[in-house]
Order: sequence, then structure tokens, then C-alpha cells
Amino acid sequence: MQPATSTRGTPSEADDAVPFEQLLEASRRELTGYCYRMLGAASEAEDAVQETMIKAWSKRDSFAGQSSLRTWLYRIAHNVCVDMLRSPQRRARPMDLGPSTRTADAVLGAPLTEGVFVQPIPDARVIDLAGDPAVVAEARDTVRLAFVAALQHLPPLQRSALILCEVLRWSAAEVATLLEVTTASINSALQRARKTMAGYEPATPMRLEDPAHRALLARYLEAFESYDMDVLVSLLRDDVVLSMPPFDLWLSGPEDVIGWFVGKGSVCENGRLIPLDVNGAGGFANYHFVEPGLWEPWAIQVIETDGERITGHHNFLYPEMFAAFGLPPVIDERGTTA
Repeated sequence: MQPATSTRGTPSEADDAVPFEQLLEASRRELTGYCYRMLGAASEAEDAVQETMIKAWSKRDSFAGQSSLRTWLYRIAHNVCVDMLRSPQRRARPMDLGPSTRTADAVLGAPLTEGVFVQPIPDARVIDLAGDPAVVAEARDTVRLAFVAALQHLPPLQRSALILCEVLRWSAAEVATLLEVTTASINSALQRARKTMAGYEPATPMRLEDPAHRALLARYLEAFESYDMDVLVSLLRDDVVLSMPPFDLWLSGPEDVIGWFVGKGSVCENGRLIPLDVNGAGGFANYHFVEPGLWEPWAIQVIETDGERITGHHNFLYPEMFAAFGLPPVIDERGTTA
């Protein structure tokens, strides 16, 4: 994979007349993307970027221009991320934690802590969606759940080298300067990282911008809101996966997925969906039906497809995430219903 990212809106040596705080703010989205790929969670990425901004501001007088401002900020962000990665916990997806379960045997059990799972992030938080369409499409591939989860298998130096060289397209020499190591060590880390990633990286899915993908998502939205299981099952690929963090339970195959929705998962019936662009894929904010005209936050859905069928139906049951996604706290149409 050789994805690219845009440097549009990031600070450069030509920004001498721009106030320092504006230069920092112009870096936020790009730094958030780096920290998210390093850490695997939007909340941790935001915390890391905020800590980076605080450290940069406190050290602004000591920045003597020996490197570019961008390199200096990335060095701070990298060190913050490494400090946060000292925990032995590696974020993962439910599919990485154990085998799938048949619907007849499915028990949710106790929810696991938030730190167990790779968490979703809105595309706009980490990608300049107004940039070149080809760059946007490639950048989306580097925030897909499977890619971010695969990154978590790499130790920090390898992870950073892969992100900086193959996502942000820095040269090995530039990364060596940033991380204050030798170019040879970066090339070695990159080689080991590529070998590890080859065992985890999935096939490239259909691009979100493809009209067939958008049409499939529209059909899914209609089928889910009407809870038409006949239509929904026709949209699922034979190896479709359903996951529901913070639970480690996951199901595979249309029969078990539909069996869940009409059984223990029937709480989703009468729900409402708001489309989202999340983790490089189509997604939806799923609002739970409370009473006629009122729906409350329930789950962030990430819907992965191959363009013709849905391959992944990932439900993040964290209603508290809705505010961070800029979503309404409720859907309230009680005053508009007859």
C-alpha cells in the first residue's frame, strides 16, 4: 500500500508572519490523523494532539528552527504517543480476540473496557475532504478499521516509520531526523513493519466515492430503517461479519447476522440512521427508538462493502461518542407528528 496525504493547511517555513497559535491549529487535523493511526482511538488521538499543542506552546521560545516546524511538531506528537503506548494493552477488533459465535449460542456477556478496542473516527477529523479526490481516496484507506487494527501489532518505532513513510510519504532520511535515529534503523524498521503488515492487511475494499458503493449504502439505509430482513440479507456477502464493541462477541455469515437482528438484536427495530463518513467507509449514527417521534443515541455503525455486498457491519455501542461526532443528542419529531 502506498497511500498519500495532503499537506494542505499544515505549517511551513513560509509562515513566519502567522501567529504561532494559528500555525499549531493548522496542524491539528494532520497530527490527529497520525496520532489516531498510532493509538487506534479518536479520544486518545485528541488527547495526544492536545498534549502536543500544550508542549509546543510551552517550548515555543526554544524552537530555534533547526528543523521545520512540521518536523518539530511531529517529534513532539510521536513522543507523546510513545508515552501513551507504554500500556501492554493492544487495541484490537472483536475478530482479533477469538472465534466467531453462532447466533443460537450468542451471549453478550459483560462489556469490556474502552481501551480493548480500536475505536471509530470521523473522516473529516483526520482527512482534508476538500483536497484532491485521489489523495482523499488513498487517505481513507489508511484509516480503515482493519488497517488501524493491523498497525497495533507493530512496536512504536515500526508503527511510526510505516505511517510516516507509507501514509504521509516522508523519506526514510526525514523520518530518521524526526525520530533522532539513523536512516538505516528506519529502513530496517520499515522492512520489518511491512513483513508484519502483510499478514494482517485485508484486500482493498470498494472506494467510498464509487457510485455503486453509495447506492449500496442507500439501499442498506432503507432496508435497516424499515427492518426488512429479506432485503437486508440480500445485501450481505456470504462471509459478512457483525461486531458490537464493547462486547467481544462477533458473528459471521448472513444467517447468523439476520438471526441476531430478529432475535436478541431486535432492539434495533424502528431505529433511525444518520449517514456518516467514518474510518474511510460509509457509516451511520444509529438512534434507538424510545417512543413515537423520539429516538436516542445507540451506536456508531461502520459499514464495509466490496461495492456489491456488505462485508462488515460494525456497531460501536458507545452513545457517549455521538457528541464527539457532532451528532444531535436526540432525534425529536414529537412536535411535528400528527
